[in-house]
Order: sequence, then structure tokens, then C-alpha cells
Amino acid sequence: MSSTSVTTIVKMLESLPIEVQDRVAEHLREYIDNLQDEIRWDQSFQRTQSKLITAAQQARQEIAKGHATAMDYDQL
Repeated sequence: MSSTSVTTIVKMLESLPIEVQDRVAEHLREYIDNLQDEIRWDQSFQRTQSKLITAAQQARQEIAKGHATAMDYDQL
């Protein structure tokens, strides 16, 4: 975010009553926490994507060879 954007948001917040500023700040904290979680998830997925592709290919090969069996959910 550019410094102009941050300045605009700060000015908007400053125009609000203190109680509302606190509520907005709490919503922003939660929103930013959620965004950071998504970023971490995306980074983790990127690191493991090649392994997931390899596992999926291996599973397809086992199915094609008849080595796979249907999952019995009652045994979980």
C-alpha cells in the first residue's frame, strides 16, 4: 500500500469518534490477521505443490494398475 493510501485511511479514521476508531481498528486487526493467514497458507501450498502433484500421479497409476481399493469410511 502506498503511503498516500495509508495517509488517506488515517485521515478517515481520525475523522471518526474515538469509540468508532477503536471498533474500526479491531476490524482491521482481524482482517489483516486473516490476510496474513491466507498468505502463509499460499506460501505453504507453493512449497508442497510439487509433492502433491507427485502423490496424485502415483495414486492415478496405482488405480490404473488395479492396486487401489475404495476407502472404507467405517474403518476410519
